[in-house]
Amino acid sequence: MPYPLEPTPEDARAMGMAALEFVQSYVNGLADRPASDFDGAAELAAELREPAPEEGQPFAKLLDVVARGATTGVTTAGPGYLAYIPGGGLYASVLADFVAAAANKYVTVWNLAPGFSQIEATVLRWLCDLFGYPASARGVLTSGGSLANFSAIVTARTALLPENFLDGVIYVTGQTHASCAKSAMLAGFPRANVRPVPTLNTLTMDPQALENLVEEDRRAGRRPFLVIGNAGTTNTGAVDPLDALGATARRHDLWFHVDGAYGGPFQLTERGRAAFRGIETADSITLDPHKAMFLPYGTGALLVRDGARLRSAHHVGADYLQDLSAEQDIPNFTEYSPELTRRFRGLALWLPIKLHGLAAFRAALDEKLDLARYAYEELVAAGFEVPWEPQLSTVAFRIPGEDDQPSQELLQRVNASGRVFLSSTLIAGRFFLRLSIVSFRTHRDRVEEALQAIGHPQHL
Repeated sequence: MPYPLEPTPEDARAMGMAALEFVQSYVNGLADRPASDFDGAAELAAELREPAPEEGQPFAKLLDVVARGATTGVTTAGPGYLAYIPGGGLYASVLADFVAAAANKYVTVWNLAPGFSQIEATVLRWLCDLFGYPASARGVLTSGGSLANFSAIVTARTALLPENFLDGVIYVTGQTHASCAKSAMLAGFPRANVRPVPTLNTLTMDPQALENLVEEDRRAGRRPFLVIGNAGTTNTGAVDPLDALGATARRHDLWFHVDGAYGGPFQLTERGRAAFRGIETADSITLDPHKAMFLPYGTGALLVRDGARLRSAHHVGADYLQDLSAEQDIPNFTEYSPELTRRFRGLALWLPIKLHGLAAFRAALDEKLDLARYAYEELVAAGFEVPWEPQLSTVAFRIPGEDDQPSQELLQRVNASGRVFLSSTLIAGRFFLRLSIVSFRTHRDRVEEALQAIGHPQHL
């Protein structure tokens, strides 16, 4: 009796080789592929609105459909993708996810897969070491910064507030990532309890304004408990004065969380460490290795200085887990996270670090800082309005004047070129284009192409 869900070794190898050939061809062609190409995308989407088939189809035919999907839309893994916060998709991480999915190990309770669970624990220890966290620190790998920020807020809430926590107040700025406000809402806080702190001209949190708001809220009978600092905002890459915010948090017994989803990995560089002075005092830090550590999308991280507090906020016992071993040298990650069952995320970070070494990541990140500085200086020299020097690798700019339309039209023209893809944002109600250089595949030549496509404002 045949078992169609169990391919023969010959069939499995043929499918694997076909998939590998597609991946290699796709990755090798990224430099020449358009940064955006929507030809045929709508037709493909229409074709894919179909009922589930009763009988199967040949793998080669299905791989062709996948290839069409991969080569239409925006090429987010390519060197010309300079929008939002680019990822990258290291090849070693692609292979790691393939191997991890095939092994299909359960890593959230350590004694079911001690080796793989230790890989994940080791990766998290490396990240904690990067920020000088003590041995008592713990962390979890998440699907991304949104879930990491959510768990950070829940941990802070559990540590500092009673069960009736609706008067708890969280402090952010207008530049803080929207996932923080969303996480606060999902954690049960009224929207009004997320308080925007005024910013300085650098778009960074004003420490004195924070101090004033905390005292005002205390006098009004509210419970200030959490300050969220930014280690690289999405809009401009701005870094809050983390040392001053940490001091304020300690003075008022507040939890200090740093959202370093974008910028955190720049801690590997000398310039990043200088910009992030004080981050080591944070009670918790969010990172997205799928951003500035170049992994495929789907890997974030939360680090917590006092690991016991992370566990206390997330651990719930269950009778059916009584056969599993208690934490020893390896954590049971399910006790530190909302997730019980999830994929093995650690290999996608462990393998490229072991294969390439941290020096390779440091060099790539330094290159991105250099490229952002180069782009900033060129845009200023060309006559664009570029109000903020890049602290990391993102530059916001616009055509001078009160009217947003010329800048909006410029974005459309640049993206229509097909070689680069930018995004935009609103800052203080004004339209800005954003050039964000994060992908490890983006080098000087593509930044020069972007600048050529942008041109000079007086010629537009």
